[in-house]
Amino acid sequence: MLVRLLYASRASDAINSGAIDAILARSREFNPAHGITGVLCHSGDLFIQVLEGGRTEVNRLYCGIVRDTRHHEVTLIDYAEIDERRFTGWAMGRVNLAKVNPSLLLKYSERASLDPQRMTARVAHAMLEDLISTAAIIGRADGED
Repeated sequence: MLVRLLYASRASDAINSGAIDAILARSREFNPAHGITGVLCHSGDLFIQVLEGGRTEVNRLYCGIVRDTRHHEVTLIDYAEIDERRFTGWAMGRVNLAKVNPSLLLKYSERASLDPQRMTARVAHAMLEDLISTAAIIGRADGED
């Protein structure tokens, strides 16, 4: 059974691109072997991530994420059984929302900035669909950006 999990969190300490690169490298190594796909969006100290895959594997990964001290305020936004994956092409895609046209964020938020704790699941998913359609997600599973 496939599930999709969407959560948000805040970094516990200042985060730089090297730390994000390390998280993504680990994800791209771990996820294919465990049947997990998804995308990580970040802006400043805020993160929103989608994980897709088998229920057991996604739940196990999310439990580890919740315990990870590199972030806090981990908020489950949505968890659903799905018929098919939406992020099939990404072992773990990446979106640096600081590089996205601010009007896209403003479309879904009170301000042109990421505030996932104030988004409904429906709005967060709509934003992710826009990110897919605008080719803002990089890091395809085939290694090409």
